[in-house]
Parts: sequence; C-alpha cells; structure tokens
Amino acid sequence: MELLSEGVPGMKKPLSSPPQYVDDIDQLEPYQVKLMLHQEEPARQLVQKINQIIANSSATALMLQEIAQLLGVVFQVDCCCLVSVTGETSDEAITTNWCADEYLGLPHPEEMFSMEQLLMQLPVLQCVAQPLTIEDISLIHNSLVIGCQYLPLPIKAVLATPTRFGGNNNGVINLIKFQPYDWSESEKQLLKEVESACAIAFSRVAQAQLIAHQEQYLQKSNQHQNLIKQLTLLNRSNLELNQMLQLVITSTAESLQADRGLLILLKYTDPRFRTQTKKQIPNAKATVIGQWAKEIQSFCNSKPDTLDQSFWISDCGLCQRAFVDSGKAVIFDDYTNQNDISTAAPLFAVEELPAVLLMPLENQGKILGFLVLQQSVPRSWQPAELNLMGMVCAQMSNAIIQSQTLRQVQTLVDERTAKLQSSLELQAKLHERTRQYVQQLRTLNELKDEFLSNMSDRLRYPLTNMLLSIRNLRLPGIAADRQVRYLDILEQECTKEINLINDLLTLQKLDSPHEAPQLEIIDLNTRIHDITGFFEKKLAEKGLRISVDLPQESLKLQTELESFDRILQELLTNACKYSDSDTIIHLQASHRVDQQIDQVIIKVTNTGRAISEEEATYIFDKFRRGRGRWTPGTGLGLALVKSLVEHLNGAIAVESLQISDSEQSEICFTLTLPQFSDESKP
Repeated sequence: MELLSEGVPGMKKPLSSPPQYVDDIDQLEPYQVKLMLHQEEPARQLVQKINQIIANSSATALMLQEIAQLLGVVFQVDCCCLVSVTGETSDEAITTNWCADEYLGLPHPEEMFSMEQLLMQLPVLQCVAQPLTIEDISLIHNSLVIGCQYLPLPIKAVLATPTRFGGNNNGVINLIKFQPYDWSESEKQLLKEVESACAIAFSRVAQAQLIAHQEQYLQKSNQHQNLIKQLTLLNRSNLELNQMLQLVITSTAESLQADRGLLILLKYTDPRFRTQTKKQIPNAKATVIGQWAKEIQSFCNSKPDTLDQSFWISDCGLCQRAFVDSGKAVIFDDYTNQNDISTAAPLFAVEELPAVLLMPLENQGKILGFLVLQQSVPRSWQPAELNLMGMVCAQMSNAIIQSQTLRQVQTLVDERTAKLQSSLELQAKLHERTRQYVQQLRTLNELKDEFLSNMSDRLRYPLTNMLLSIRNLRLPGIAADRQVRYLDILEQECTKEINLINDLLTLQKLDSPHEAPQLEIIDLNTRIHDITGFFEKKLAEKGLRISVDLPQESLKLQTELESFDRILQELLTNACKYSDSDTIIHLQASHRVDQQIDQVIIKVTNTGRAISEEEATYIFDKFRRGRGRWTPGTGLGLALVKSLVEHLNGAIAVESLQISDSEQSEICFTLTLPQFSDESKP
C-alpha cells in the first residue's frame, strides 16, 4: 500500500511525501464488516494503533498519512481522505489521500466530477452522526471538494464523519469506494469509535500549523516593532531633519532587507498645485536627500553616488504613477517587464534593480516626496511590508511638516508654551488614569484566576465523589446498605452541582435586563418562623442557637416570595458557616418610616471572626471571599443576596463590631426592603 496526496489549489500545505510504514500494521487484520457487530475489541485495537501513531510521530505531516493508510487498510476501502480544517476558509486546510495499490497508476481525470451531483445521489454519501447539522453537511461537502478532486475515478460511495475537538469541528474522515457500496452499521460504529482519536491528530496538525505561522509572524513583528521604536526615538531626538531622514531610510531598508533605499523630496514650482485637478502631473523638481545601498559590486562600480541628484517629475514615468493613482504606492515586482522602462529616471537604475516599491510621502492630499526601496532580483512585496512602509512614510511626512511648520511659526512659540504645559499636564493625568485602569485590569485578572480555581474545585469534588460511588456500586457482591449509602452520596453530590449551576444562572439572569418582580403580600412573622425552623436542626449540629426578635403585631410585606426566601436562607447559611461554636445567631425584624416610605428592616447577627474594612468593600462582589477563610464555598452566596435585594429595590449592608475583652466580633447584616410596591418605585 502507498499514499496518494495531491496539492489542491488554495491550500497552504498539502501533504505529499509517503509515510513510514505503520508499525505492526500487518498484525491488524482487515476489518470484516459483516462479522463484527457488537464487538468492541477491534475498535479498541484500532484506536490504540492511532494513538501510537500520534505518540510516535515527530512530524505531523507523516502522522496524518500513516493514519489514512491505517484506516484505508482496516476498512478495505479504495481511498481514505483526511481533511484537517484549521480555519473558516478552505485555503487553511490540510488534506491527505491514501489509495489502494490498484488505483495508483491510473491517470487523473481531465475534468473534475461534479461534487454537487454526487451529493444529490443520496445513496452515495452516508454519515456516522445522524441527524446532520447544516454545519456538518457543509464541512463534509467542502472536504470532499478540497480533498477528492484529483482522485483517479469518480466516487460511488462515501462514509464520512466530522471530528470535534474542544467543542469545534476540526476535520473530516472520508472513506471512499469507487463502486456502489452499502455501508453496514458495524462499519459506521467503528468509524464513530475512532473519531475522537482522529480529532486529536487533527488538533496536533492545527497546532503545528498555528505555531509555524505564529513564529513567522513574531519574527517579522519583532523586526517591524524595532524599526518603529527606532523611528520614535529619532522623532524625539534633536537631530537636524536631513540627518534624521537619512537614519530613517537606512533603518527601513535594512529592516526590509532591500538592496537599496532612496528618500526623495519634491519642490513645487506652482504653489497652487494642491487645488488643481486630481491625476494631473505637477511641475515639480525631485531631489534625492538620503540613500542607502548594500555592497552590490556590479551596481557600485557602474553607478555614481546619487545623493543630491535631481530630476523633473515630468521626465520620470515611475514617479508620475503616484500622481495618476492618487497617492497610492507604486509597486513593481519586476520593472523590466514594463513598456515604459525608458521613462524611469536614470538614477533609479531599474536594469540592475528591477524590483521597485515607491511609497509617496503624503500630507493632507499633497505629495511631499517618495520613499523608494529596490531589489536586484524580482521580489513580491508582502502586505505587512507595505503596512510598515505606510507607517514609516506617515512618520516621515509628519517630521517634514513639523520641521517646516516650526520654521514658519517660531515667533509663536512663547505664546504656545502655556498651552503646551497644560497639554503635558493633561497627558500626565491621562497616563495616571491609564495606570489605574491597568491596575484594575490586573485585579480583575487575579479575580478571574481565583474564580476559575475555586469553581474547578467546586465542580471537581462532587463529580469525583459521584464517580467513586458509581464505581463502588458496580463492584460485585456489594451489600444492600452500602448500595443505599452510595446512592445517597450520588444524590447529595448531584444536588450540589445542580444548586451551583442554578446559582450561576440566577446571577446571570439578575445581571441582564429582566422583568419586574412578581410581588405578593406575605405575613413576615410567619415566613421568618418557617425559615428559621428549617435551620434549627442544621444549627444544632454545629452547637449554635437562633434567637428571633419580631414585632408583636405581625408585619405585612409586599415582595417576591421566592427571592425573599432565598435572601434569608443565604444570610442564615452564611451566619452558620462563620459563627463560632456555642454562640447565638440573632434575627431581628422591625418597621421604620424613612422620608414617608414604609420600610422593613431585618438584621442577622452572628459572633465570629471579624470582617476587615478591606473585606467589607468587596464581600458582596461575585466570586470574592474573605482572606484567610478556609470554609468551603464558591463565593456566590452574598453576591446572590445583593443581586436579589437590588431586584426587590432594597439595600443590604454589613457591619463588624469588636466585642470588648474578646477576640470575637459581632457581624451584622442589615437588610432594608420597601414594605409596599408603590413606595418602592423610584
């Protein structure tokens, strides 16, 4: 068996070299599709073979070729096509084709068979996953168009499946027959079993491709950044203008690895040219004020120094193009192929330096001059290089205009000093504000890391306990009482996971625009007694008691019952967590009139470790917990309380008071709610 891999137009890296022969491939018998129903061992062996290829392949290109060969042999197909998709566009795909020996010598078809007609024949294409999404159908269609257009024979049967890694499609496996064929369920099941292993292989290919692109990008980016830094330093220096421009052309030509660089400035004989019709060639004289050249022996011997040489724009067709194209860059990969080569000014020496990049120095629609790079061999100028040249020209244009302006407005310097000082002070303030924003971003990043760590623990521990319980339940001969115990653990841990997710969803719902609360009138005393009665057993287990102080005449409260209950439950749960043993939790409710608004005040007080002033500033923030508090939790409880209180148009505050002659403190959470909805409106 050998590989057949063709480079497809629009693809970046087609795989074409034959792979090393897969280790022990002869030991894996061809897949007997009709006799392997409900057999798991062949699938496991095939997945192991693929994993071995992934683990042992140092080159990702050979890895896909070996996997394609392995799948083709096992499934006994005519062709196996693997297409790795690393982006939304097909030109970022990598394809690998394997064909059986009897098809390797066949010539490629002169015309590509219509993939649209192929897909209209329903028996031709089958997929493991059913039903297919529009995205899956499009992905499989594109993979067949990209990877199979140069197969020796028309496709008659395809079994395909997309692969997913990290929740996203990253490739397609296509098993191809050149004769009509009815795929069995066992074949589909086996292909489904190897999908995850192939997804890992596609992921490695994508990672290798991404790393290569990033390394190239970083190398170019570093060079360009160094150049911009040099230009910035030059702009801030006290160098004379011509001296600075000479350094700029030298740095730019060296950074872009050009053979020669020229800086040309224009002097217009008609000062009204800026108001004339576009695309008109001006009457202007061009002078070379800066140049840089590599040590090219033939050029240096044949051409004299061009510095301070001048020519008229009307005599140079190369420079005229900048005016005809309205100030756009003039690019020639090889100027010798142009018909107007004779019209280029002699100092450009286009016979020896045919690759030309001429970028106008433009300011407010007027071309001040040109920055020119030339190469002794034909060269394709890249978009990143053009962008860099544009930035360099912009800075040079600014420097030229600034120099001219300074000479014209020197008498106004003293009058502008005060405004400049004010501007500098404003910049300093903006810099300080930016520094503060950066510090805030760092703090938020730390909170994010802390939240992810905390949430991963909160999610992992219940799942671990559930997994252990499930494994123990599967042990043979387990006693009935232990089965009940493990089932209780499963139910408890599952409840924890559900509650955590529900809390997160509730917070998200409260943070987004939502409907007004569903208000109803409740008996406050009765509701508080019901909630505290539910907590008495839990408090007793920690050696705690609860004291309830309510008005003799029961209070009526118009509120959302579910939100109100959750607020009290979270406050009591928090008090239970952080109270010292053998202490009393006090719950007090009262009525108050503030600015002719009836309010209900509920205080929950417990005795324990003090809350510092710093902790009090963020205790109600999401995912924030007090420093040094090792009590398990997610940090969502008090954040949920605050969101629910604001949902009810109320307010909540916390206060920590040190108990005299004691290390303990009284921590009091004060909840303020409007008693009636009419008074709660802003």
